[in-house]
Amino acid sequence: MDSFTDTARAATDEMRAVFDATPLQRNAHLSERFGADIWLKREDLTPVRSYKLRGAFNAMRKVLADDPERAVFVCASAGNHAQGVAYMCSHFGVRGVIFMPVTTPAQKVNKTRIFGGDAVEIRLVGDYFDDTLGAAQTWCAKAGAHFLAPFDDGDVIEGQASVAIEILDQLGRAPDHIVLPVGGGGLAAGVRSVLGPDQPYSFVEPMGGASLAAAVEAGAPVVLNKVDSFVDGAAVARIGALPFERLKDVDPRDILAAPEDRICVTMLDMLNVEGIVLEPAGALAIDALGDIAEDIRGKTVVCVTSGGNFDFERLPEVKERALRYSGQKKYFILRLPQRPGALKEFLGILGPQDDIARFEYLKKSARNFGSVLIGIETQEAANFDRLFAALDAAHFTYQDITEDEILAQFLI
Repeated sequence: MDSFTDTARAATDEMRAVFDATPLQRNAHLSERFGADIWLKREDLTPVRSYKLRGAFNAMRKVLADDPERAVFVCASAGNHAQGVAYMCSHFGVRGVIFMPVTTPAQKVNKTRIFGGDAVEIRLVGDYFDDTLGAAQTWCAKAGAHFLAPFDDGDVIEGQASVAIEILDQLGRAPDHIVLPVGGGGLAAGVRSVLGPDQPYSFVEPMGGASLAAAVEAGAPVVLNKVDSFVDGAAVARIGALPFERLKDVDPRDILAAPEDRICVTMLDMLNVEGIVLEPAGALAIDALGDIAEDIRGKTVVCVTSGGNFDFERLPEVKERALRYSGQKKYFILRLPQRPGALKEFLGILGPQDDIARFEYLKKSARNFGSVLIGIETQEAANFDRLFAALDAAHFTYQDITEDEILAQFLI
């Protein structure tokens, strides 16, 4: 056992005074679907519903061991890192100043306040995270406080490595394959440092925030030109420098990109079938199973479900994106003749499984025609082939805008 594993195990042992190990649960639903022995490491079941309190605990523990008089800790976060830091500030009895963007949902702000209690002060600064981070670091330097980075910190990485220590203890061995979500890289770096480079891995990033893949290709961390913020727990524009040092030699073929809309399908599947609430980043590892199905058949696989801080106000958006990805919902603009019976004729074309989810008269484009925005939900994606064939046969003019990002952004 190397020194990193020794210190990670020591950190894991210290955590037991604060919170229990998260369950490693075999999932029969996924095991049957993929013909493998699939286990979920349920980081969504920590006291703050994510693994982030592990790194916060270890970093804070070490700082206080070296400097017991250290009284103030600072972080910048719009989500799970803030909650982990708040929880540990309350535990250690130190003051926490947590900077969050002004646009942070009230649910996340309130949860952070609940976990920290009187130990934390929340400051809402900036519309964008970069502004929030800059304000936090400036304040931290002036106050002489300690800044707790979410992933670019050796002690944080060591704390996240406790996930691997628990998996080894609970499973009794290393799994045949482990699937890890990647954002800033702290969790992946910690787990890989314990299990070693020869362990079979899949590192899963959101397609709109593939910072590890970009860094491996470039040979160094790079800033992505554009990031899709939907998977907010893992949508990172630049992977951490310290995590990358531990991940730079991974095989690019082991890095997978998960489409954001497909992640929504996985979230709904886990909620409806298993009753497991996962945030988008927490569903990444499970979502990738279909991509590696042939490689894992008959093997023991561990997926790390990294978080379950999901605001149910987002559920309609998740359902919408899932239906569109599955091909069960489409939007199109129909040129409807301005004559009696035209609408009735269109309605007669719909099949028994087709449901109108949206009908909006956009404008009268000519004396005899008007444009209508229509959203259709159906039980089987193949039903749209029949619908569009029937529209063509009836000589209706229409345009499918489901995949048109610009039109969808403004009309849908």
